[in-house]
Amino acid sequence: MELDDILVILLAGGVGERLSPLTKERAKPAVYFGGPYRIIDFTLSNCINSGLRRIFIATQYKSLSLSRHIRMGWNVVSEELGEFIEMLPPQKRVGEHWYLGTADAVYQNLYSITRESPSHVIVLSGDHVYKMDYARMLRFHIERNADLTLATIEVPVEDGRRFGIVGVDESDRVVDFLEKPANPPAVPNSPGVALASMGIYIFRSEVLIRALEEDAANADSQHDFGKNIIPSLIHSAPVYSYRFHDENKKAAKYWRDIGTLDAYFEASMDLCQVNPEFNLYDPEWPLRTYMPQAPPAKFVFAEEHRRCGQALDSIISGGCIISGSRVSGSILCPNVRVHSFCDIEQAILMPGVRVGRHARIRRAIIDRDVLIPRGALIGFDLEEDRRRHTVTEAGVVVVTADDEPLIAPISEEALRAEADADRGGAAST
Repeated sequence: MELDDILVILLAGGVGERLSPLTKERAKPAVYFGGPYRIIDFTLSNCINSGLRRIFIATQYKSLSLSRHIRMGWNVVSEELGEFIEMLPPQKRVGEHWYLGTADAVYQNLYSITRESPSHVIVLSGDHVYKMDYARMLRFHIERNADLTLATIEVPVEDGRRFGIVGVDESDRVVDFLEKPANPPAVPNSPGVALASMGIYIFRSEVLIRALEEDAANADSQHDFGKNIIPSLIHSAPVYSYRFHDENKKAAKYWRDIGTLDAYFEASMDLCQVNPEFNLYDPEWPLRTYMPQAPPAKFVFAEEHRRCGQALDSIISGGCIISGSRVSGSILCPNVRVHSFCDIEQAILMPGVRVGRHARIRRAIIDRDVLIPRGALIGFDLEEDRRRHTVTEAGVVVVTADDEPLIAPISEEALRAEADADRGGAAST
């Protein structure tokens, strides 16, 4: 199967309001996940691993961080061979408005799409975490002679009201598409299972262009794939459902829309487990990202019961220094510095975070370049934390650069231990 005339358009302009304040200064696809990675890296890695190397990335909301990341970390294609990973900021080619919906984001970039003369267009979202071979789905699409194929994942019927649900017949031809229905239709011969749309679509190019032009002319449309484009095609064109084949190689299929702070935190903490649901370490499905030029992670001071730098059940990225502190069940992004006498448990520290001595952090997300002051106490008094930070329903504390954490008194015993340690070693850490 030739992939040279297949075009990918990756929608990466999401505001990600439910991930605020992590999305205050960056688009959702640019949020860090799993240490050095950004959320968009997982979809882009799927593309490269699938042999797809002509990729447009449609951006809109606060895209500077995302654009820099793509420019610095995703120069892995050959322009001489007609390959590209190219950003498409809103250009107002067809009107004076910004993107009005997912379908409008593609419609406004039809000029760029048609210039590439693709036979098929794959539309993807840049804010999901999963592993998928799109070439396998494309083969299914061509074999069925489909005009549109949707990727779907099996979910319990009782959970279907949280998703866009695809109704199919016995041959997996789509007969209905319902946004978050109260009574989701079950899969034929599987009464307890429904099919949820994954937001992954393969279109025959001429079908996509015609559908987008008709939708753009409809003033009553919300210009959304799930709400408008797909329902308009179901009864007039061959539309099929492709069941998700997971390249993650685990018993349960892994596909996450980490759209809330609690979902993001839970998925991140899973990565620290001995046998996590999502495998970052499979050499047969490499995950690419921008790796900053940073020295190896370092753990200093090995004075048991006094000052010992250690990390347990944690992901520690390059450039990190854990100096005489204990880190457990946590993720440290690149270039984090943890000074002595700290205790960090179940936390996510974004790049450039500095943690002062005697800080205690539990069940927290610390945003990029935040300086945690000496003696800070985060995650132990949620009422106090709510006055100072964002706190989720599950009690996860999110600390940003503008916040002022609670400073707790340091006990006399801890101060004496600090003084004793400094007399016997380097006092600056």
